[in-house]
Amino acid sequence: MAKHDVLFNIPQRSLGKADVEFLIKRNGVVLLGTLAVSNGSLVWFPKKTSYGYKMGWDKFGKLMEDKAPRVEKR
Repeated sequence: MAKHDVLFNIPQRSLGKADVEFLIKRNGVVLLGTLAVSNGSLVWFPKKTSYGYKMGWDKFGKLMEDKAPRVEKR
């Protein structure tokens, strides 16, 4: 199974003004893409692309509840 690394930079200002970006890598080498998180939505940018896939938080929550397996306990 591949190991995935998640790297991130937190801006030095309010999240409302700047996204938090997570760099997602497989086995520490292969960049899968970048996830940009903001107050209103999240955007997935696959590697080597300028345009991303945007989804609001309500739709993301519904997608996770409908499609993702329930395995984590907080």
